[in-house]
Amino acid sequence: MDIIFLHSLKIDAVIGIWDWERKIRQTVEIDLDMAADIRKAAETDDVADTLNYKLVAKRLQAFVGESEFQLVETLAERVAAIVTDEFGVPWVRVRINKPGAIRGARDVGVIVERGVRPRQD
Repeated sequence: MDIIFLHSLKIDAVIGIWDWERKIRQTVEIDLDMAADIRKAAETDDVADTLNYKLVAKRLQAFVGESEFQLVETLAERVAAIVTDEFGVPWVRVRINKPGAIRGARDVGVIVERGVRPRQD
């Protein structure tokens, strides 16, 4: 199994359950690990033969930036669906951090894995 990753993607969004959180934008940080077979791209050296992580990042920046979810769990589920459904990724691990959400903690968040994790050969 090959993994293409995109880590520390920072996006400002309305996220949270408290009234004050619904009035501001907070930064969420997203890490993605995405299953991909990169052999053809390695042979051809052509971006058309691989998962274009720039396109994934742009799509998520637009989606998350416009979102107004209450729960990080909901956001993680929607991000996973975008990656698997729109980009044809068979397995994805999504980690979403909400830095500063808990006093005394660097960050808090969730990790979800969706799809069928490919075998490691």
